[in-house]
Amino acid sequence: MYFKQITVPGLGCNSYVIGCPGARQAVVVDPKRDVQDYMDISRDEGMKITHIIETHVHADHVSGNQELKSRTGADIYFSEHAPVTFDHKKLKEGDVIEFGMVKLEIIYTPGHTPNAISILVTDKARADAPWMILTGDLLFVGSIGRPDLAGAEILEEQVKNLYDSLYMKLQRLPDYLEVFPAHGQGSLCGKGLSAKASSTLGYERLTQPVLRLSGFDAFHDQIAGAFPVRPKSFTHIINTNIQGAPLLERCPLEQTLNPDQFDRIRRQGATVIDTRDTAAFGGFHIPGAINIGFEKQMANWIGMVIEPLDNLLLVVDDREKYDLMTTELHRIGYDNIYGYLSGGMSAWISHGMPIDSLSPISAQALKQQLDHRNSGRVVDVRTPDERAQGHIAASVHVPMTDILATGLDMPKDEEVTLVCGTGYRSNIVASRLKQDGFSHVHSLAGGLTAWLNAGYRLEV
Repeated sequence: MYFKQITVPGLGCNSYVIGCPGARQAVVVDPKRDVQDYMDISRDEGMKITHIIETHVHADHVSGNQELKSRTGADIYFSEHAPVTFDHKKLKEGDVIEFGMVKLEIIYTPGHTPNAISILVTDKARADAPWMILTGDLLFVGSIGRPDLAGAEILEEQVKNLYDSLYMKLQRLPDYLEVFPAHGQGSLCGKGLSAKASSTLGYERLTQPVLRLSGFDAFHDQIAGAFPVRPKSFTHIINTNIQGAPLLERCPLEQTLNPDQFDRIRRQGATVIDTRDTAAFGGFHIPGAINIGFEKQMANWIGMVIEPLDNLLLVVDDREKYDLMTTELHRIGYDNIYGYLSGGMSAWISHGMPIDSLSPISAQALKQQLDHRNSGRVVDVRTPDERAQGHIAASVHVPMTDILATGLDMPKDEEVTLVCGTGYRSNIVASRLKQDGFSHVHSLAGGLTAWLNAGYRLEV
């Protein structure tokens, strides 16, 4: 049996290719939208992709099922309970898909979504007993799936479903089964996911306290509390996956734009995403641009800051970065990409176009201002858990997600310095505040990492 896990860094998405070289057939489970990896495996291993299986309707990334079907002709499979509106085949509890030495058995495991399935995988060349289980977003390495994404109106039902799937459906399965989830570290579909690619049922039962509770009431009390932030992109992604994502060839044509062309589209209301690092953005940038630089979880930050249907313009260092950025955007359903600024900010400036700046402040300068009580407002934009581990004594706490959702409740002409762990998130928030009309905005250069390295203390 052929088995391959394919991971999308940052988003933490896992997909799988399972095949039988003898039968020259393969299945792809939970495909990402850019499907070339699967096509390369199909070609190199001599296996035709005949099945595309989704463990559930995804909320955090756009599926590649339409893209893959257009290239292979393979059928798409969902749970019989999935609300998808395009042509697909339905799977129910106990269904079996077999070809060559591969056997896949379907288990209905709702909880993360009402339409979720898990897949028992057997390599008949080795044994008649299953070897592994693809758990979708039910069970992760080090965590379990969040039950709130399907909506508050069915949250109680989902918590009960999650309990039944974990404590009843999986309970009958042996400890030795290897667990391969649909997500790993970086995903927002659970909390505290491990960077490890796989585990076993036995080890997760042994080490996850949420799997060793005394009953449903205890489970409910632990689960039905605070959930990770829900990016604004999730609703758009769910609807896209229900309807079927447009093929990438139908997305707007990639364009290299000179400053005049770029500015014309900008003035028509397009959102400018500047992907340069915080220092370059702070020095000079296009007025109104949002700074979201390249880092592992960039797609999650985009999903929190940018509206999914916005028309987008990109400021990037080169064409290679543009291609990388468009791939990240397409993965989360941001398809209205109208091009990038040819020649970058140097071309913009030499063309005599307007610029803005975002003055960073060093740890030393901020400390001096705090000592003399003339720092204005210092706002810590990290999460509550991060702040509890230590913060600048004079700072106030307003999490990034709150500012992005409702703004910052203070006069727009007052001086404000934003603080996070490294300066990445504070620059995102600062650029958004500048867009909203705040005139004296700073970001602590290097964040609290720089503050500590400069020898200053944090208050706990």
